Amino acid sequence: MESLGELIKAGLAAQADPSRAAGQQAYMKSAMPFYGVRAGDVRKLTLTLGRAAKLSWEQIAAVSRQLWDQAERREERYAAIELTALAKGRLELVDLYEYQVRDGAWWDFTDSIAHRIADLHRSHPQETAELTRRWAGEDSLWVRRLAIIGQLGLKQATDKQLLAEVIAANLADQEFFIRKAIGWALRDLARTDPEWVRAQAASWPLSPLSRREALKHL
Repeated sequence: MESLGELIKAGLAAQADPSRAAGQQAYMKSAMPFYGVRAGDVRKLTLTLGRAAKLSWEQIAAVSRQLWDQAERREERYAAIELTALAKGRLELVDLYEYQVRDGAWWDFTDSIAHRIADLHRSHPQETAELTRRWAGEDSLWVRRLAIIGQLGLKQATDKQLLAEVIAANLADQEFFIRKAIGWALRDLARTDPEWVRAQAASWPLSPLSRREALKHL
């Protein structure tokens, strides 16, 4: 019987579109090639096969790590991240997420994992807040980006004090991906608390990029 990882790889290969793959690789500036499978199709395939396998969270973590480490196409790493949605809210997966962010070291992986961190903010807010504060001061810009955008989509449940802390810790950073993340996090929260975002934007020395993104819909 094929393992879940093998089934996922075979499913991705069966949907491969070489004409799309070249453009995806160029857009992502990736040394690792693509199959040419759309993100939504990667998610559907992974979750369908994952649910059918009925694995424990420990097994899901193991398959995710194996898929990640043995990946030959970028979608296999996307699948590794998508698979962990079947164990969302498990604080035990933090080390795996941090490993994938550090090892992947690019925005597509970081932004996908941010959804899992948002799940952790819901299920383990105190522990995840402590992790986020640590991440906000890490050397890795991708770990810091994760700290900034890890509350995307939480709306009224957003820990605004925590968000303010992690943004303040990175205001001086000149890196595009950090400045973009700051603006994105503020723009997302502006949908539910526009006055808070306006007040913070007025008091902080935001970069032009962060400010433009934060106030985009205000």
